[in-house]
Amino acid sequence: MIPEKQALTSTSPVHKPVSGGGSSNALAADLTRALGARKVLSGLSERLNYRYDAIQFGVTPHCVVLPESTADVVAVMRAARAAGVPVVGRGAASGLSGGAAPMVPSVVISFTRMTRLTIDPARREAQAQPGVITLKVSEEARPHGLVYPPDPASFRTSTIGGNLGENAGGPMCFKYGVTGDYVRGLEFVDVDGDVHTLTRDAYDLAGLLIGSEGTLGLISDTTLRLTTPARFTRTLMAHFPEVGQAAEAVSRAIAAGAVPSKLEFMDQACTNAIEDYLHLGLPREAGALLLVDTDGDDLDTVEEERALVELACVAAGGQVRRAATDAEAASLWQARRSVSPALGRIRPQRMNEDIVVPRSVLPEVVREIRALGDASGLTLVQFGHIGDGNLHPNILFNPRTESAEAVHDLAHKIALVAIRHGGVLSGEHGIGTMKRDFMTDAVDPVTLGALRDVKRALDPNGALNPGKILPDEAGEGAHDHP
Repeated sequence: MIPEKQALTSTSPVHKPVSGGGSSNALAADLTRALGARKVLSGLSERLNYRYDAIQFGVTPHCVVLPESTADVVAVMRAARAAGVPVVGRGAASGLSGGAAPMVPSVVISFTRMTRLTIDPARREAQAQPGVITLKVSEEARPHGLVYPPDPASFRTSTIGGNLGENAGGPMCFKYGVTGDYVRGLEFVDVDGDVHTLTRDAYDLAGLLIGSEGTLGLISDTTLRLTTPARFTRTLMAHFPEVGQAAEAVSRAIAAGAVPSKLEFMDQACTNAIEDYLHLGLPREAGALLLVDTDGDDLDTVEEERALVELACVAAGGQVRRAATDAEAASLWQARRSVSPALGRIRPQRMNEDIVVPRSVLPEVVREIRALGDASGLTLVQFGHIGDGNLHPNILFNPRTESAEAVHDLAHKIALVAIRHGGVLSGEHGIGTMKRDFMTDAVDPVTLGALRDVKRALDPNGALNPGKILPDEAGEGAHDHP
């Protein structure tokens, strides 16, 4: 994580912050009287635990509330509004863009106790409060022959509310889509404490809330679409001398008509980190690995699709190994899901990029990023959902010996590579604080103005998660446009 004094992005809010002033202690006392002591944390040692997410430290909140119902959220929002104190929503704090770290003294609403989950097999739906762990949805749906496809790498710890806030994806996103593709409706509490129930029609305000990182309203309940799992799955690993060849294989496979259910990429530094951590027998000498699943209900089609991927990999200069057993396939996917803890053993902190580029330019992009990493003198690894064009270049660093400014500069250069090739800043991790300074490179002034109009319409005083996504208007022009 990035210490508060070495934060890599500006921490100033989108609008002028509402003031907590001397009312914060009174607000904590009022909330304790209204909700009960077990739902409100006001001691310093307790509050310190809620100032960060997985990437950045923020400031210590005024108080923390652990609601158990939508009515509790309403009470907090109305009390905070009356006191003039901002509000920051928080799930499991596994986010990777600083989105859940308070940038000004705020009330943090932690949704970890709102965990009601019901499965409706007839409608193929799940009703989930925001504190439900992502994996729990599929676990509860599976006895009914159903599954919830969105599967971020953090699915054992991340929550549905956090997934909605970032519009999270995962290895299955290429074929099956991201969180927003499975939302049929949601309930949210606005900045005034009013409750709204939304469906995915008319102006699709629900779609606007998804991916908004708690800056427009706080989602308090959601209806999720479930599907039936594929009957057959086949897994392979391919390894290549260098990263560009792996990207070329992806482009070839998709151009040939393959639509894998999972198509993941790891470079050599990433592979070696996993081997040092788990000793799974991955090829250390490889410049890059691809992990691929093909699936479906017709075995012949699944096998044919895997053959298309194999041919593409060989044509790009790769060597292919099929997983012979379910256990071998599980071991390969354990490697992919272990990337984060493996990288954490190399350096104490990392900045996790989340760019998306067209698949047609993947070879150039991964090579350019590799060259930038080599030239920077910093430790950089690449992995990600390459089938969807979603890459996660990670800059690993030690804040005691390496410059935060150098890390920020490299992250900015990576963002500019994506933009120059027709890509975007984020596929699933959000903008948060980490990339808000880059928004002036990625979004034209007229569009930024429209985004600010939306923000002002739903949150006129900037009280919801201030300091996230949108850069300060005075700060525009801080970066050169590509």
